[in-house]
Amino acid sequence: MSQNLKLHYDINGSDFTIAGQASSNIKKVLKQLGVAPDIIRKAAISMYEGEINTVIHGKGGAADVEITTDKLIITFTDHGPGIRDIDQAMQEGFSTATDEARELGFGAGMGLPNMKKYSDELNITSRLGEGTTVEIVIYIA
Repeated sequence: MSQNLKLHYDINGSDFTIAGQASSNIKKVLKQLGVAPDIIRKAAISMYEGEINTVIHGKGGAADVEITTDKLIITFTDHGPGIRDIDQAMQEGFSTATDEARELGFGAGMGLPNMKKYSDELNITSRLGEGTTVEIVIYIA
């Protein structure tokens, strides 16, 4: 790939049924680009977790994806309430998900831990009352 590919996805914060469409699309794009299956799997899992978190906690937002010859950068932004304690939020099983999200099978507290597990770099910035930005970096080469 000679140039960077940039993709943008709006994430609806009120519709759980379409969460995951962006990660499915990225999976297809990476396959078309000939990216290794293990990298595609890492990207799909990380991106899906980010999408679900953006719906549940961020009340919607966006995912911006940049694919270069050597890495994939996925950036989620939302204007939700922010993360009060990032260290606590990174603990497996910790969740602030709503009852609605839990009834739908989400909110197990594995979103951020899985993003960390399946990425090469994970950067989180959050401001209470303003929102959160999560950057996932996955090395392709």
